[in-house]
Amino acid sequence: MSQLRVTRPGLLVCTAICIFIFLYLRNPAPEEPEEEPTYPAVVECGFYPEELCSALFDGKGAAPQVAKFCKNPHRAEILAHLHTPRNCSRISQELHFITRPLSAEEGNFSLAYIITVHKELAMFVRLLRAIYVPQNVYCIHVDKKAPKKYKTAVQTLVNCFENIFMSSKTEKVAYTGFPRLKADINCMKDLVHSKFQWNYVINLGGQDFPIKTNKEIIHYIRSKWNDKNITPGVIQPPNTKSKTSQSHPELAPEGSIYVSPNQRFKHEPPRNLTIYFGSAYYVLTRKFVEFALTDIRAKDMLQWSKDIHSPERHYWVTLNRLKDAPGATPNAGWEGNIRAIKWRSEEGNVHDGCKGHYAQESCVYGPGDLPWIIQSPSLFANKVDPSTDPLVVTCLERWHRLKVLQQAEVPVEAHWHFQQESHFNTRLNR
Repeated sequence: MSQLRVTRPGLLVCTAICIFIFLYLRNPAPEEPEEEPTYPAVVECGFYPEELCSALFDGKGAAPQVAKFCKNPHRAEILAHLHTPRNCSRISQELHFITRPLSAEEGNFSLAYIITVHKELAMFVRLLRAIYVPQNVYCIHVDKKAPKKYKTAVQTLVNCFENIFMSSKTEKVAYTGFPRLKADINCMKDLVHSKFQWNYVINLGGQDFPIKTNKEIIHYIRSKWNDKNITPGVIQPPNTKSKTSQSHPELAPEGSIYVSPNQRFKHEPPRNLTIYFGSAYYVLTRKFVEFALTDIRAKDMLQWSKDIHSPERHYWVTLNRLKDAPGATPNAGWEGNIRAIKWRSEEGNVHDGCKGHYAQESCVYGPGDLPWIIQSPSLFANKVDPSTDPLVVTCLERWHRLKVLQQAEVPVEAHWHFQQESHFNTRLNR
């Protein structure tokens, strides 16, 4: 029997076509003049994308190969909504935004999100609609270097939602460095001074995508971290001391989450602070955010952080280990399942290898990584890049939306569904 079920004629036809093309290109007929290799304009992929996504989630052996020929990123369709005059009601409906709280529990527990982006507008829309519910609040930091057309499109979307706003102050953000930390702080100031009430804040980047639903995130916080901050990290190792970070700290790659890029600090930490090193990602209580914006130790550490590598990987975890900080976890370590990341250094131990490719020592996911992602206990997956493989986010967002609607405790509205979902529903509900 085929690795894909015999009830999947579309995928079998697609596989046959792919094999035929491969053999033809290797052994062209001698009587034909040599031509540039051509691929069929349309490949039969069955119930696309549901059938292929189901096969990928199930770990079917042939599915990643078939996926190479069955890609439809829907990018142009999403962008058309932001570049063509439309009223906001049409935008929210045609982009499938959730427009009501899905349960009383969720309606009474609001999350704030900080999203830092600079490119891939369609990916930003997909991330935002995946995490959007009307009782939450969202601060969007668009990089100061982003093109004007990009900023205008984001503003068009933001203007349609009362609980989404642009950061009042922007930074030129690199992969890592002080501007990245400052971008989060700028949004925190806006969130604290906004009219919205929220319980926790979570930071996201443009290559993140949720694995858990809004309800699951709330359950995770309440069950394991109620009134506590999540900042995975440990004390800065004393035996890793060498270079300073005076020159271009924003260019230093993260490498491994367990290895600090700071082997020696240019200046002694202020106020005898014990410096910790950890993840740049966090889940913070509102009271802690207010503390971080006003406490003199936090202000002094922020100033000190200008001269170190990856300050965002020191700042939050260090402040959260202060015993008198609101929601502090002074004895915590690396626990806290915030991000599902495949680090190159952990291949063979924590994960079975990157099925996409490594960039800056972490995996940019490919279709073959999908089974590992959805089995992760983490809240979000990183890195998801539609320019590399659009099918990864296509499958993830449909799988995630199905979970969201299955957990809803209110009548589901028609526009909350993505198109072509019926076959996918059958496969995931078995």
